[in-house]
Amino acid sequence: MAEAIDKRIQRSKAAVLASTYALLSEGGIGGVSMDEVSRRSGVSKTTIYRHWPSRSALLLTACATIGSPSEVPDTGSLKGDLDALVTDLAEQLRSAKWPAILPSIMDAAERDAEVATLHATLHAALMTPFLTVAERAQARGDFPAGVTPAEMTALVVGPLFYQRWFSKEPICSDFATSAVVRALAMAVRHSIVPD
Repeated sequence: MAEAIDKRIQRSKAAVLASTYALLSEGGIGGVSMDEVSRRSGVSKTTIYRHWPSRSALLLTACATIGSPSEVPDTGSLKGDLDALVTDLAEQLRSAKWPAILPSIMDAAERDAEVATLHATLHAALMTPFLTVAERAQARGDFPAGVTPAEMTALVVGPLFYQRWFSKEPICSDFATSAVVRALAMAVRHSIVPD
């Protein structure tokens, strides 16, 4: 009997999260209300509130799975590792659902502390593989002096994010890999320019 109840709870939770994610995909955070989640999922608001005490709590759970975490490559070179990561990120920016959702999370994070925490968590998950390969390259001595791993990450991912959310131009694989070449060249130039 307990097993049947557990499965029913799991099905209800899955339906709520799927409906929440669908609403996020359609209209961002502003498009998610407990009433609409209940209507779409077929799960009563009372049940939803039993598992998530607030809309923010539900959003935090639904958004926790945004983006598929990139594996940290180990090609033996900073350029090879960054090429692998940027190719994966470019593909996600082209075809995944989370790039359409993230701007509304960033906007809501300006006014909601819980959403700001969510945004920080998502940002860390997206950037950690880049920071890891940069830190590893730094430990090997295969890294421009005077440039931090965070700066290198910004140099690499910045053009892809600009292309996806600001210029709205397609992110082709050549553009993605050229972002790595440009970032490395800029980092090297920065490291040899005197203060």
